[in-house]
Amino acid sequence: MSKRDLKKYLSELNKEQLEQQIIELYEKFSPVKVYYNFVFNPKEETLLQECKLKISNEYYPLKKSGRRSKPKMRRSVAQKHIKHFILLGVDPFVIADVMLYNIEIAQTFASENAIKHELFFKSMFNSFEQAVIFLIGNGILQEFKSRLKVIHQQTINQKWYNEPEFNAVLERIEY
Repeated sequence: MSKRDLKKYLSELNKEQLEQQIIELYEKFSPVKVYYNFVFNPKEETLLQECKLKISNEYYPLKKSGRRSKPKMRRSVAQKHIKHFILLGVDPFVIADVMLYNIEIAQTFASENAIKHELFFKSMFNSFEQAVIFLIGNGILQEFKSRLKVIHQQTINQKWYNEPEFNAVLERIEY
């Protein structure tokens, strides 16, 4: 069904029928329920804190039954939250904060632990590049430029093999 057909169908329904359909969607589909819960009660700060906790648990997991769990370091966890925030229409500043936090917590972990997996560094660069594109696309680059520079400086300090790629991205946005 096209959007035009849907509009035509909806225009033929009376108010009571529309309300009933929305209630059915709300009860039947979890994403609809999540969306409406966010629209009518947008606790962005709570969502942000929960998201940051889940991302940090990827690198610094909570102890389970007296022993420390092994870090999983999955970029996909942050990506899932970022995508969810974008779908909900969360403020771009909050989304940008999550994007950069993901890289920052990974760099903190990398500064304390030797990381030998090349994929980790490629993944962090992909996150960095996506964050820059998002910041530019939403016109909020200036507000986050200092954090981007700190992230780049960490790649230098930690001697990341792909530091020149981070540098190239920053050089492109400087001009």
